[in-house]
Amino acid sequence: MSTPKIKETVESMVTPFLEENGFELVDVEYVKEGSQWFLRVFVDKEGGIDIDDCGHISEFLSEKLDENDPITGAYFLEVSSPGAERPLKKVEDVVKAVGSNVFVTTYEPVGGLKEFEGLLQSFEDEQLVIVVGKKSHTIPYSKVASARLAIIF
Repeated sequence: MSTPKIKETVESMVTPFLEENGFELVDVEYVKEGSQWFLRVFVDKEGGIDIDDCGHISEFLSEKLDENDPITGAYFLEVSSPGAERPLKKVEDVVKAVGSNVFVTTYEPVGGLKEFEGLLQSFEDEQLVIVVGKKSHTIPYSKVASARLAIIF
């Protein structure tokens, strides 16, 4: 099974359970590091998740993966929080991040820049407005390559 198909299969397995229990699926990764494969599931909830939450989700997902067996070969399953600089993968994530500091990269330059780190002032009509210092940048969502929350010191 291809990596995108594995991610899609795992998402469909775990999403109903997460939603029933007040969690949100942030991302799924299936990656090879060295000679080892890792299936990483990033989960969050209002107020954050703890080690017990991760253990509970890991047990559920491990049972489901054993039942359905979508991955051939050995791999390590990791369930964790996305961290303080969580990725903004979906439109809903960007909407929730309005008023927060973000780091955004674009596929092509916007106003001569491809990286923006600052306050996400608004997200309307498929346009992000990020304030960097005293300058405001409007970025079409279609040009966003990656976005995440940012801790600015």
